[in-house]
Amino acid sequence: MDTLAGSVERITYYNPENGYSVLRLRIEGGKFPGIDREGLATIVGNLPEISAGEFLRLNGAWINHPKHGLQFQVETCEQALPATTEGIRRYLGSGLVHGVGKRLAERIVGQFGVRTLEVIENKPEQLLQVPDIGQKRVEMITRAWEEQKQVKEIMLFLHSYGISTSLAVKIYKQYNEQALNIVRTDPYRLARDIYGVGFKTADRIAQALGLPADHPSRIEAGIIFSLNEMTDDGHVFTPLPELVEKATELLGTDEALLSPAIYRLAEDGRVKQEVLPSTTPFTPPSFSQNWEKEGGRGEDEGNSKSIKEPTPPYGSPVIYLASLYHCETGLGNKIRQLAMAMPTRLSDMPPSFITLDPSLSEEQRGAIRTTLSQPVSILTGGPGTGKTTCLKALIAALELGHKRVALASPTGRAARRLSEATERSASTIHRMLGFKPGQGFKHNDENPLNVDFLVVDEASMLDVQLAYHLAQAIRPGTHLLLVGDVDQLPAVGAGDVLRDMIASGIAPVTRLNVIFRQSAGSHIITNAHRINQGQLPIFLEDSRDFFLFPAEKPEDAAQWVQEVVCERIPKKFGLDPLRQVQALAPMYRGAAGVDALNKRLQDTLNPASPRKPEKALFGQVFRLGDKVMQIQNNYDKDVYNGDIGFLVDMDTVEQKIWAEFYGRKVEYEWSETDQLTLAYAVSVHKSQGSEFPAIVLPIITAHYMMLQRNLLYTAITRAKQLCVLIGNKRAIAIAVHNDKVMHRNTALDMRLRER
Repeated sequence: MDTLAGSVERITYYNPENGYSVLRLRIEGGKFPGIDREGLATIVGNLPEISAGEFLRLNGAWINHPKHGLQFQVETCEQALPATTEGIRRYLGSGLVHGVGKRLAERIVGQFGVRTLEVIENKPEQLLQVPDIGQKRVEMITRAWEEQKQVKEIMLFLHSYGISTSLAVKIYKQYNEQALNIVRTDPYRLARDIYGVGFKTADRIAQALGLPADHPSRIEAGIIFSLNEMTDDGHVFTPLPELVEKATELLGTDEALLSPAIYRLAEDGRVKQEVLPSTTPFTPPSFSQNWEKEGGRGEDEGNSKSIKEPTPPYGSPVIYLASLYHCETGLGNKIRQLAMAMPTRLSDMPPSFITLDPSLSEEQRGAIRTTLSQPVSILTGGPGTGKTTCLKALIAALELGHKRVALASPTGRAARRLSEATERSASTIHRMLGFKPGQGFKHNDENPLNVDFLVVDEASMLDVQLAYHLAQAIRPGTHLLLVGDVDQLPAVGAGDVLRDMIASGIAPVTRLNVIFRQSAGSHIITNAHRINQGQLPIFLEDSRDFFLFPAEKPEDAAQWVQEVVCERIPKKFGLDPLRQVQALAPMYRGAAGVDALNKRLQDTLNPASPRKPEKALFGQVFRLGDKVMQIQNNYDKDVYNGDIGFLVDMDTVEQKIWAEFYGRKVEYEWSETDQLTLAYAVSVHKSQGSEFPAIVLPIITAHYMMLQRNLLYTAITRAKQLCVLIGNKRAIAIAVHNDKVMHRNTALDMRLRER
């Protein structure tokens, strides 16, 4: 084995899943056959997440790659400190030490030479001898140095368990000086407290520390992890037999250990066990009379597939995470209370204020009368059927009657669309309810909203938790109107609130079906309705807004996406490929998946440049100018899951980046950037609630597992002006004919039926 020591010049490749890396190392001392004229060697192997500028001591062997020549295959890696003046200068100037950039590093090393790191470590007050360094900067450098020492100590412990440097920083920031002790004594706590650390990672650490496989903490953590996985798939509860099967497989232990663990978790208030009774037989929802007359039962057969039917395991034990049980039962109770409230805050409206525009269709007028007369109501329908027109007429009538109206949506994007469409102020549900981190919701059952009429748009995106907090803040007598397209994908979070409410019959439902003349000329809208009715879309030669580019293989589809987004659409339609064209994909993996498309489009639309700072964080490269998406709600920063923005600033000295979302600049420390992902391409699920001038969607048979009618329908209805499908008609047919809505374990419909 040879030993190399040197500083990392650049990272050529890093795989966040297994740590496999290719990097260029500037060697210090010694002559080796693999060093080029620049003094650099190619290093390969499974390494921790490393940054350019770090100093490494490596053990391994030289191998001769048939294509790339001599490379150093790493066996062991130690992140060390450089010993030469040049190495120290490069190390400090790389941005690894918060508050020190290249120019300041040169001045510090110029003052202290090889003693620099010793001074920072033991006598930081001497830094005041460096020209133009004040006390505040010295304190910042001292804090950053101490933090880096702590993180490196944690990294030495965590490296063999696959924890990246970025996650080690998050662990340190969560627990500070207690970090190492907590990791050693209660590793499962990491999975509970830190986004990005799952049960399997915590379990690897625990097992390596010698924690027995049947330890109660491990069994309980495995059960909670299994429940959370079900929640991630949209389920509110898990049938007990299914939970036992999943947790036993995960833990590799005797299933007899699970029952006592579930009991302990229930005693601690972390889970809730319940036996759900059998439900009444399923009957179709009671849509409004207008829909009955114009749509008829023939169309009902095509539409009812989106309405949830009661399915097993009713009558058997189920397990909830306690928070979800509280939300589902509380939501059921409150919606029943709201639906039965009489008189309402609109009961005093004179009939003269309910005179409606005669240009409205009969079903639109019927929908408005229903919402004005019923405390809780639902308005649904596909694109181009006049939901927005209906809303505007409804709001005008309410304003004429001097009623207070509030408009809200689950996401910021949807709220902005609602505001533009109605020409009225609209907000996110969180903002309307006055949510503050650490304090909860300002408006709740003790401090309800002071409004007469509340409209919630994009209601198909409501998960059970958000719906619960919304319902708690509504005063009985206030009218609630849920507006949404029930045929779209369900909420990203747990639950299926809109479908459950429709299935329960708790509130009257109006479904708009008539496509208006101004929309009938759009092939996007025509084909969306065809797909929703189980018919294949039509591709016409003279179409101006709906196209299919043929592709069979994922690689070919990806190449077409790149060409269509970056060249063809901008050239033919004059649309900005960054701000007006959005690539969507059914899946994340594969050559035509979200991850690979993001890499392609980033390289084309925002290529690397010496003038653009960039930083590899959490397995992806962020570059100034990148299109990014927030992937979790951050109430402190007031940015939410699905918000799309652009990286507008990056400071490698302060270790921060700034993204602009809808005109507002938001700051992220590097340890927070796992909340962001590239958004040149996004999943169809993440696109919910958004509209884009143009969308480009690869749809091929390799996406077989995700090819469903509601997914294709949701993707197409994101496009306002232009929809381009890239793939083949066989894959499209698979999606169109797969009309089974993915079943979610919820009991809200049952709870709403209770009297």
